[in-house]
Amino acid sequence: MNIAKRILEGDALTPSEAYEIYTDNTIDTLEMVDQAYQLRKHYYGHKVKLNMILNAKSGICPEDCGYCGQSRDMKKKTRYGLVDKEKISEGAEVAHDNNIGTYCIVMSGRGPSDKEVDYIADTVKDIKQAHPQLKICACLGIAKDEHAVKLKDAGVDRYNHNLNTSENYHDNVVTTHTYQQRVDTVETMKKHNISPCSGVICGMGESLQDRVDMAFALKEIDADSIPINFLHPIKGTKFGDMDELTPMKCMRILALFRLVNPTKEIRIAGGREVNLRALQSMSLMVANSIFVGDYLITGGQPNKMDFDMIKDMGFEIDYDNLVPEVQQ
Repeated sequence: MNIAKRILEGDALTPSEAYEIYTDNTIDTLEMVDQAYQLRKHYYGHKVKLNMILNAKSGICPEDCGYCGQSRDMKKKTRYGLVDKEKISEGAEVAHDNNIGTYCIVMSGRGPSDKEVDYIADTVKDIKQAHPQLKICACLGIAKDEHAVKLKDAGVDRYNHNLNTSENYHDNVVTTHTYQQRVDTVETMKKHNISPCSGVICGMGESLQDRVDMAFALKEIDADSIPINFLHPIKGTKFGDMDELTPMKCMRILALFRLVNPTKEIRIAGGREVNLRALQSMSLMVANSIFVGDYLITGGQPNKMDFDMIKDMGFEIDYDNLVPEVQQ
């Protein structure tokens, strides 16, 4: 199998070819990882991008997403409104101090109000003044054109809105908004020159075909950054008792997404610690980006463990986009 060579020569996989490779039990997962690593090395060398999340508004949400501990159907959850600007700025300081290149400001809810967008925009302006090298990603839900304009003017570099699953499986995951609304939000951000970040959650009962469809849907919308989440089951949610993944299944998923989206930032996101377990370090052979620290409502491992893992694998933190700060 020499898929990587073929892709590097400009011949992309078709959906049917990707499905055949992904589902062929005679193709060892480590063979797929090896092919994916060749692509990862070609485009990203041994660099690893670091990302950090701040949950700026929690548990206040009318949506019924089956994976989410902040959904309307959760009886017990942490709830708080939009946090103070100072707290958001403090998170940016933490990101800066830990050489984290991208700082993600996340809000629960269907989408932001105009007032909330203004609030986030004002805060981002302050952060950018203090740390112009820090890449800011906003994840505020379904957004409108006028929201994109304000966020872009404020200095937001990237907007995250995950497709989460395939169009075919979407209604099994959430019924309070459509798949197309998610696609439209990504396209809105692209139209206003905000880098699109969109990814998936695997392990929610979707089929193997659904996963292939997800990989190609992200290729179709041309997402610059693709976070791959592995379901971390939360008691009380629709998928709270689901446990479909193993470390090797996760590795095969990562390899699939790299083979379909060879040039893109593939980021290991939520659920990596509980699903990849001892294979977390191996996953860096495919992915070139990780979240460090805690996630929205689930904990991550200590930063030092991630830094040690990167170093032990012979990789290094990507400092290329950390432009020296302007001296005051």
